[in-house]
Amino acid sequence: MLASLRPQEWVKNLLVFAGLLFSGQLDQGAEALDATLAFVAFCAISSAGYLLNDLHDREHDRLHPEKRHRPIASGAIAPSTAGTVAAILAAAAVAIGFAVEPAVAGLVALYGVITAAYSLILKTLVIIDVMTIASLFILRVVAGAVAVEAQASEFLLICTAMLALFLGFTKRRQEAMLEQMPAASSASPPGAAVSQAGSSASGSGASSPTTRPVLEHYSLPFLDQMVAMVTAAAIVSYVLYAVDSPQIGSKMLATAPSVLYGIFRYLYLIYDRRDTRSTAAILTEDPGMIFAAVTWVGAALAMLYVFD
Repeated sequence: MLASLRPQEWVKNLLVFAGLLFSGQLDQGAEALDATLAFVAFCAISSAGYLLNDLHDREHDRLHPEKRHRPIASGAIAPSTAGTVAAILAAAAVAIGFAVEPAVAGLVALYGVITAAYSLILKTLVIIDVMTIASLFILRVVAGAVAVEAQASEFLLICTAMLALFLGFTKRRQEAMLEQMPAASSASPPGAAVSQAGSSASGSGASSPTTRPVLEHYSLPFLDQMVAMVTAAAIVSYVLYAVDSPQIGSKMLATAPSVLYGIFRYLYLIYDRRDTRSTAAILTEDPGMIFAAVTWVGAALAMLYVFD
């Protein structure tokens, strides 16, 4: 059950703390507690969504060489049990949201509705699938700001959306590359897909089910264009935000080098190293990405709380 809840993906919910950090309230106990509760609520509702997704896809997953090992698809967890746990988690998430602020509960519920719609149909719609994922990132930031009674600036929301689109389209590119390299396992370490590309590309065996049906509508040239566009938009929007951040103005520019390095490092891993790990794994396991995150947090804390 723990594997089905995918706790490794909870790192995405750290965006809930953006409002607490950028509003300068990180040292306020009550606000920090509210942000933490909002984080827990989003972890619960996102795990409920993963269970729903695996329930809906279990027949398709059983035909896939990798996904057939998922607990629900393999039969390790009964569908009725998974459905019950998903319902409990969703109810608990909304209840925790109410403990913080009714508006937070509403945003958590909206997150759950969008996640369910994504699992049932939206993930099969080209472009809309990635835009839906981006909207979930924005909801996390907005909910975090509401939890601490802060205002999420327009540029912060735009920047979040662009970074989410960046992660979404690079993820689709990873998956599209894997469809062309059947021998490359998604569990392979960075660079492994490169060594297998030559032998797998020429293989003529029976094709396995696609990782995502929507990939039939994505071509690598199109995805490369999308990645290039959202990369530029993400960088520009973050710099514009940093030039005139609500709390400390242009001092936030001190965090820009970390953001630039993080984006460039991520592109290097996807394009040059052909890294096939999940987004969460890359963000939490790659030394370069960890360095970018740590230096970004350090610079933001210094600008907001030391040099302000």
